[in-house]
Amino acid sequence: MLTDQEMLQIAERFTREIVDQSIEPMIYQKDTIKKPYGNIYFFDSKEYVLTGDFNKSLVGGGPFLVENKNERVVTFGTSVSLDDNIKDYENGTMDKSLDLYWYPDEVRFDYK
Repeated sequence: MLTDQEMLQIAERFTREIVDQSIEPMIYQKDTIKKPYGNIYFFDSKEYVLTGDFNKSLVGGGPFLVENKNERVVTFGTSVSLDDNIKDYENGTMDKSLDLYWYPDEVRFDYK
């Protein structure tokens, strides 16, 4: 089982992977939601976090879960609330998509 620090490292790798290389992402560590199965993270561009300049914010950067057992990232959609995403995850009813899961050891997305 991953520690909080190990999950944070995966979260940081994930954000660097999905954001344009010219943008430095930053995780809102104080907003992390801890669940028994992993941690849910929020992020935006570092420039937006530090300046509050809306023009520097990221579009579509929804929250995501780093699972502490499977060591993978689960991406949450932005079309429904976080509560609904969490319920769908916990119930096993998340909609499948080609980028639902990110595997850090293989640096790839998959739907399973």
